[in-house]
Amino acid sequence: MPYKNKLVRNLIPQIITDKGQKPEIRILNDEEFKRELDLKLQEEVQEYLTDDNCDELADILEVVYAIAATKGVSEIELGEIRLKKKQKRGGFEDKVFLISVQD
Repeated sequence: MPYKNKLVRNLIPQIITDKGQKPEIRILNDEEFKRELDLKLQEEVQEYLTDDNCDELADILEVVYAIAATKGVSEIELGEIRLKKKQKRGGFEDKVFLISVQD
């Protein structure tokens, strides 16, 4: 995968260097980082929709955890929020598909 003008994982520059190439990088400010995380989430979701594999789901989770961290929420806290919401509204394991709601 070509890496150009996009947010990458922390070790990607070293991986590129180890291949004998020279990466050009810069560190984003907080505002740029948040914007790029949103773009990265879209990229990873699209890759999952195309490839349909759990590696892509793991990438999505990594981006989601990074986004949560920018909001001051840890992985553990995000999990607690998810469980609380699941207890209140349920999950998706029953495969319920809502067709319509009648007044």
